[in-house]
Amino acid sequence: MDGSRQRRRGDTRQRIQDVAIELFAEQGYEKTSLREIAERLDVTKAALYYHFKTKEDILISLFQDLTRPMDELIEWGKGQPRTLGTKQELLRRYSEALSNAAPLFRFMQENQATIRELSIGESFKDRMLGMLTIIKEPDAALTDQVRCVSALFTMHAGMFALKDMEGDPEDKRKAVLEVAIDLVTQAHAGAPESP
Repeated sequence: MDGSRQRRRGDTRQRIQDVAIELFAEQGYEKTSLREIAERLDVTKAALYYHFKTKEDILISLFQDLTRPMDELIEWGKGQPRTLGTKQELLRRYSEALSNAAPLFRFMQENQATIRELSIGESFKDRMLGMLTIIKEPDAALTDQVRCVSALFTMHAGMFALKDMEGDPEDKRKAVLEVAIDLVTQAHAGAPESP
């Protein structure tokens, strides 16, 4: 019984996050109030307060849900051999994480000032650098460093550039991933052999 109550609480938290990101996208973060979020959910403001005191709390929780898989991915990557297979797998796993966080990622792209104000941007940048250290060789040629940075940007840009294009979202995700993997594979080919 306790487990089902916990699950319902988790579902409510998730619903609040989903509705909040929807409203933030529709009318902007600044113009969205907690009252509007509660109304869209058809719950009282008190019920909303039980989970989140401010809309900033909602945004931070959404961001933590995106960064948790990134942190796990970075930890995983640090423990792996510096092989092409590791780098490709890191990109595959990151592609999945991005796909699951697409609405938040779009929000981040469209509300960069808000993200900077909440210092979420700095934290995200640190994680991107952490991922970059795994896919880029420390002594890589500048061109290969650019390829690795471009691979990550390709994955981010693909979420925006392709969302209005015709086609199956999964096919588009795979195409973006393929390009990112190609870039890292090229960079790895230019790297000196590891002992």
